[in-house]
Amino acid sequence: MYLDEIQAYRPEDEQEEADRRMMLEYIRRFPDDILERSNEIAHFTSSGFVVNADATKVLMAHHDIFRAWAWTGGHADGEADLRSVALREAREETGAAHIRPLSDTIASLEILPVWGHVKRGKYVPSHQHLNVSYLLVADERDPLTVREGENSQVGWLPAEDLLTITNEWQMDFVYTKLLRRARALLEK
Repeated sequence: MYLDEIQAYRPEDEQEEADRRMMLEYIRRFPDDILERSNEIAHFTSSGFVVNADATKVLMAHHDIFRAWAWTGGHADGEADLRSVALREAREETGAAHIRPLSDTIASLEILPVWGHVKRGKYVPSHQHLNVSYLLVADERDPLTVREGENSQVGWLPAEDLLTITNEWQMDFVYTKLLRRARALLEK
């Protein structure tokens, strides 16, 4: 399922084309464990960029490991339906119940480096996240909850101040691109 989706995805810029090509190469080289964290070189993750009904706000969580506001998402952990992973992680990390896809197709592809860190008392070496992003929309009236051990805050951030609040320069291009694409879909 994920392989077909990535092959069918039409990159909109040089970064996506390069990352798509590398993802397909990783899949070719590691067909048995590319969806599993046991592949310590690279493995698939899926993220949800969650906006409100008019994309004036973005639902984010303040992640404990990175100590920054960030989108929701997580490891595939063997699941080939990466859209399902993005939806599940968005719900689990925010507590919002009414989250749905804004589109059924991939919104963006990016390979994201992860520096070595300690998670739950165990060292995780530096590796690559082969990330597949989806645009999601949520009801801002849903109650939000923190996911203990993973994030310390959850909230709707104003889209116009997003890059100032998230303060992760390496994610600016991704968030800007996804916000633009979400707004374009909502205007249709």
